[in-house]
Amino acid sequence: MSGEVSLLSKRVLRICSRLGLGASVWASLPPVSPLLFQRQAPMCDIDMGSGKVKEPSISSRCRMSWYERFVQPCLVELLGSALFIFIGCLSVIENSPDTGRLQPALAHGLALGLIIATLGNISGGHFNPAVSLAAMLVGGLNLIMLLPYWLSQLCGGLIGAALAKAVSPEERFWNASGAAFVTVQEQGQVGGALGTEVILTALLTLVVCMGAINERTQGPLAPFSIGFSVTVDILAGGAISGACMNPARAFGPAVMAGHWDFHWIYWLGPLLAGLLVGLLIR
Repeated sequence: MSGEVSLLSKRVLRICSRLGLGASVWASLPPVSPLLFQRQAPMCDIDMGSGKVKEPSISSRCRMSWYERFVQPCLVELLGSALFIFIGCLSVIENSPDTGRLQPALAHGLALGLIIATLGNISGGHFNPAVSLAAMLVGGLNLIMLLPYWLSQLCGGLIGAALAKAVSPEERFWNASGAAFVTVQEQGQVGGALGTEVILTALLTLVVCMGAINERTQGPLAPFSIGFSVTVDILAGGAISGACMNPARAFGPAVMAGHWDFHWIYWLGPLLAGLLVGLLIR
């Protein structure tokens, strides 16, 4: 390195001599840093969603690490689902009869919007198996991540429901059936409840796909648009089906309360809606 600097110095001094420039001119020039001769690290393109940026081509930076690509998103889905379902269950368990569906509707919607705004950049902010299914179909989630996402969301639902049970007074917990979905009481309600779940979940997944995934329509207010859609759905359909829209939200409380009557509605309805919306706008 120093040899290259010395060689350059001699060449510059020889040129100055031929031009009749004195040594004082050479002395007044700033020193040449050896850093100029260091080879730059190869560069590679990193896809950041909206465009590509240059990063040093160290293997760990050219491609996201295994942990960041596969493990971290699943952990975030587990954490976000646990927080969302914990808050949702508490809003039902502690709900006052005077407020009706307003308290659960606001709690679910606001909590989901805040959690998506906070964690969405890491995992996509699904926290819902039906949303993950629709996202996979429209290109917002890799197929190999669908099952890990579902498992993370269901485990998060169990954790959230268990925490809600742990902090709630026992009497209130059982009076609210542990925040499980008990709206459907007889066979005659099944058709209306299933149809309601499909329609309400279709609205939710449509808002997610168009507001957060589609490049032409996505916007910065997507987290809160998604949260508002949940609030609207609960206010509109809560009396018919309970407005679950999320198998993980149904699964955790069902385990904690041991309530499995018509539980399949809250799997079939949301997943069917996610499938239909995903195929529609794919």
